[in-house]
Amino acid sequence: MQTEHLLGRRESPAAAKVAAYAALLGAVFGLTAALVNSNLSTANYAATRTTGVTAQPHVANIPRQNLPVVFASQESVPAENQIRGTEPVIQVSPVWTPLAAICGACMVAVGSAVMKLRRQPKSPSVSPMVWDDLFTTLAIEGIEDVKQAPTTIGKDADPNSLHRRMEEMLRRGQDKVCAAIEACDGEAKFKSDAWTLKDGNGGGLSRVMANGKIWEKAGVNLSVIRGTMPQAALGAATEKAPVYLQNLGLKPGEPVPFFVASLSCVMHPRNPHCPTMHFNYRYFELDKNNWWFAGGTDITPAYLDMDDMKHFHGIYKTVCDKYDKDFYPKFKKWADEYFLIKHRGETRGLGGIFFDDLNDRDPDTLFRFCEECLNNVPTAYVPIVEKHKNDSFTEEQKRWQLLRRGRYAEFNMIYDRGTIFGLKAGGRIESIMMTIPEMARWEYNHQPAPGSEEEKIMKLFKTPGNFV
Repeated sequence: MQTEHLLGRRESPAAAKVAAYAALLGAVFGLTAALVNSNLSTANYAATRTTGVTAQPHVANIPRQNLPVVFASQESVPAENQIRGTEPVIQVSPVWTPLAAICGACMVAVGSAVMKLRRQPKSPSVSPMVWDDLFTTLAIEGIEDVKQAPTTIGKDADPNSLHRRMEEMLRRGQDKVCAAIEACDGEAKFKSDAWTLKDGNGGGLSRVMANGKIWEKAGVNLSVIRGTMPQAALGAATEKAPVYLQNLGLKPGEPVPFFVASLSCVMHPRNPHCPTMHFNYRYFELDKNNWWFAGGTDITPAYLDMDDMKHFHGIYKTVCDKYDKDFYPKFKKWADEYFLIKHRGETRGLGGIFFDDLNDRDPDTLFRFCEECLNNVPTAYVPIVEKHKNDSFTEEQKRWQLLRRGRYAEFNMIYDRGTIFGLKAGGRIESIMMTIPEMARWEYNHQPAPGSEEEKIMKLFKTPGNFV
């Protein structure tokens, strides 16, 4: 009787016996080698007990230069802790000992490899290797930096098309946000970098501020891209991939056409009392019948100011209520769930609104909703920064801010769909990594002091609350 494993090969009972014997023999060899080495090591250890031996440190070849490396000399070690012996250490390494260990390890490996060929239960998930292949196929190629962004990035010639209107609306929003941030900073200006894709399939405009008076780092990035992707990769862009694929009626293996226009932003202020802010608004289209809007704005303070949170959330509740009374509670809950750092059991910040696959009403209405959300970014955020940008802070408060930035970086690099998709798809790396703060901090098992302001906001990171 034969069995079949995932790769379609067949294994006979004889193969299983060979695997078992190889593993057993390897274990015997390995155990023998370990015992011999153990005896020799014991003898060597006993021989070192009465003669002083000065250890010679080994310095690793580290590429980065000018780093101070300090080693403790024998003289710096207390006399009672120095190693002493009656004669120098003798290292005994017979040839057959390592050979036996190597043979044992090889046999164990062979046995394990053969046994792994046995039938495994099938998993419905796609393996990481398969996803890597898909993203390689999807890779955005031909990125070229240009001195100035074209007047229109997208290929659609119709100025009244949703593609053109979305791009123009996002560019206006980019200008408005950058102007408000520059005015608040008072010193630094945004630097603009434009890039295009080969064959005229799109491009983008990245605007980044660094080393500002108020902002350590701020960026507002526009991208407009048209292309195709493998059917299996659509799931990285939307949770409704099966529905869209069924609607498209594509043949197996036929690529999925797509268009996306997106504006994303992140602001990292210097002062711990000024919160970080992020937004993203985008339009995604497969064809004229399969499209959706997505995005949101969220805030990440290091310290809690209830009036600030009421102001920020209140602005977006007002915008949402104008279009649908259910929008704000639905999108606020969605933000709390999406920005959860699962391995920490805490949220990245104190939320805002987040939505995806929004296509439940006519596109013009949703277009206006996204436009109004984007236009209210300065209204919701800048007054909070103006209120706190001159607040004094301690070294401990700065340290806490850097710890929270570490959490921010963890979320973006592990869970954020846009960051992961961009890295896997071969997007413009400088634009993708713009969201990561310049400075962050990690400490082992850090816990806020009981009753502190840090513990107060941490409770909200653990259990999100309502502010309006």
